[in-house]
Amino acid sequence: MSDGPLLIARGVEKVYRAGSIEVTALHKLDLSVDAGELVGVMGPSGSGKTTLLNCLSGLDDIDAGTVEVGGRDLFSMSDNDRTVHRAHAMGFVFQAFNLIPVFTAVENVELPLLLGGVAAKPARERARAMLERVGLVQRVDHRPSEMSGGEQQRVTIARALVSSPAIVWADEPTGNLDSSMAASVMDLLCELNRDERQTIVLVTHDPTIGERLPRVVHMRDGELVDDRRRTPIGKLPAAS
Repeated sequence: MSDGPLLIARGVEKVYRAGSIEVTALHKLDLSVDAGELVGVMGPSGSGKTTLLNCLSGLDDIDAGTVEVGGRDLFSMSDNDRTVHRAHAMGFVFQAFNLIPVFTAVENVELPLLLGGVAAKPARERARAMLERVGLVQRVDHRPSEMSGGEQQRVTIARALVSSPAIVWADEPTGNLDSSMAASVMDLLCELNRDERQTIVLVTHDPTIGERLPRVVHMRDGELVDDRRRTPIGKLPAAS
């Protein structure tokens, strides 16, 4: 059951400028995502998928339109307020894991809590609990170089979720993984969505990943050209 729209984007436009050259990356785009949804964003290279994610999350500015997350208009806020809102209401998972190499898994996961003012002891406890939730209880004291790519991405997911965000943005989260590791990471994301109703917007170019998702929006030339809801396929088979 849905709790109603968590994300509402209306008439969003994004234009990139280089001297006298202008390229419109997003064209008057409308999108609504309900709380608890798992939504895939697909389309050919250059269609605007990552630009869409960056603009809807407030990482990039927009040239026209409005974006509301949790009832707050991102682009009516000051830059500082938008940064604070993003830190509390959003989590991010990228293709590049973006882990701090000299930190252990638990230190990487607790970092956003410490930056948000959580005391050291509860931050460490919450980080350990989140790593256990994503199946890394045996890796809490390992550094990224001591973990597989799939394990590193699970640390990234734990870091994205540790602050209990309203929405998680995932940009090609399986792009650097082999098929077996990709299946494992997608199992985890689908499980978090199903069991904990975590809202996730996921950019992917992989049609096999897209088949797993209950809703997929397709982009072409900066526009949403299709929006489909369907019964997703179950777990992906591990590679032999």
